[in-house]
Amino acid sequence: MSHFMRTDGSYQHRRSTTRVLALLAAMVFALNLPAPARAEWFKSEQAVMGTSIAVQLWHTDADFADACIAAVMSEMHRIDAAMSPYKESSELSKVNREAARFPVAASKELFDLIARSLEMSERSGGAFDITYASVGRMYDYRARKKPGNAEIETALKAVNYHHIKLDRARGTIRFTHPGVYIDLGGIAKGHAVDRGISLLRERGIRHALVSAGGDSRILGDRRGRPWFTGIKDPRNPQRAPVVLPLSDTAISTSGDYERYFIEDGVRYHHIINPGTGRSARAARSVTVLGPDATTTDALSTTLFVLGPEKALKLADTMPEIDAIIIDSNGTMHYSSGLEPPAKQ
Repeated sequence: MSHFMRTDGSYQHRRSTTRVLALLAAMVFALNLPAPARAEWFKSEQAVMGTSIAVQLWHTDADFADACIAAVMSEMHRIDAAMSPYKESSELSKVNREAARFPVAASKELFDLIARSLEMSERSGGAFDITYASVGRMYDYRARKKPGNAEIETALKAVNYHHIKLDRARGTIRFTHPGVYIDLGGIAKGHAVDRGISLLRERGIRHALVSAGGDSRILGDRRGRPWFTGIKDPRNPQRAPVVLPLSDTAISTSGDYERYFIEDGVRYHHIINPGTGRSARAARSVTVLGPDATTTDALSTTLFVLGPEKALKLADTMPEIDAIIIDSNGTMHYSSGLEPPAKQ
């Protein structure tokens, strides 16, 4: 398997020969029929969940296409309202406020997403850990603010996914440490993308793309051709050293160039190593391809924290997953299911 192989589809047009009278009769008949609907790509982009949400789909009916896009955008707003740690009214904020004092009843959606997060924590040995936010929330990248060493050491006591206890029978969540604070930023956008694709599929859409920042999922293809997605050079965003032809897949990229500031030559970015409470340093970007965006979203963060060697070992244990890692020196690494592009 090679995602680097160009798999462009080609359109083949055939013209049949027919009798003149039959052709004329068909033309006369056609004049009495309404003009066939013209299919086209419909697109929309909005700012939701602190990022850019984009939807593209192929359809013949503009009103229906607009309604489908509106349904996806509405779903994005709903998930943001429920899972944003920055909205006091969100369900996640309620959990953060109360779960250290008593078990908090959660919706099935939130409960299941936290359960899935804990599964990734187990599988990665804690490299993925939604309690990282117990330290992570002390950073403010726009204000160029970072916690001091003493603050980090104190907050790190709350960073441990084992502090989260789920009671599936009761549908409740509780924390066993008073300082625990969780953030689903490493998995919720992927979940939202998957929900968007599900809504489109339920409505009969067969060709679409839904993206939320660095997380995207493709339904079908681009009408017989693949979608082409470039992997950015983290230090030169205008350059894409690798271009991937994709169809019916999800892709997520985590990079140290998304939210960051530089102070005294050190880059402080939003991908926090749960073990240190500081920005992970072994990679510049990680791109993951897989069957669904919830998985690729969580894995791109996980592999970034692990660093190339451990990351590739983990990726290679997952048959449906491929990964491209750009390490801290700018060198590219590929999981075993991928073949590096041929040198020109």
